[in-house]
Amino acid sequence: MADRFATTLDCADIGFLPDGVLDELPLPAQTGTGTIAGVDRNKPRIRAALSAALALAPAPGGFTVAEHAAKVRTIAGHDGYTTRQAAYDLLKLRGKQLIDKPGRTRRYHVPPDGARTIAALLTLRDHVIAPILAGVRSPRMGRKPKIWTAVDRDYEALRTGMHTLFRHVGIETLPAAA
Repeated sequence: MADRFATTLDCADIGFLPDGVLDELPLPAQTGTGTIAGVDRNKPRIRAALSAALALAPAPGGFTVAEHAAKVRTIAGHDGYTTRQAAYDLLKLRGKQLIDKPGRTRRYHVPPDGARTIAALLTLRDHVIAPILAGVRSPRMGRKPKIWTAVDRDYEALRTGMHTLFRHVGIETLPAAA
């Protein structure tokens, strides 16, 4: 149990996106005898489902659909997410091999590779793409923070590089509204 917990923490700490996963996620998947819809990571519901699966990954015996639905409701902040929606979202994640349901049990497990992929998907969207696109809108950086970390320097280099790239490919960035 302790080894599984440590492995899950390691996977969540070090994300990894295999080649082609970003292109394959939105495509339909085969589960059993049927076809299931793809995973659209731009939808808030699926992002909350991914976050909940990652949060429940260290559970020693896995997690149930009801536990997953309760976690999504906590993350999303509203009570509209039902166990039926949770079962469908978990089926989609199973179709993409991001979670497992061993045998005929009613419990789900997040394998180490699935945890790495989920962590990388969530980190990429929330901590890389969103801040860069938000920063590209202004051509100059505002006041420099008192504590300037290596991550701050990386974001600033990316922001200015993206601004230049957008200008070269003809994408106009409108300045932020005051």
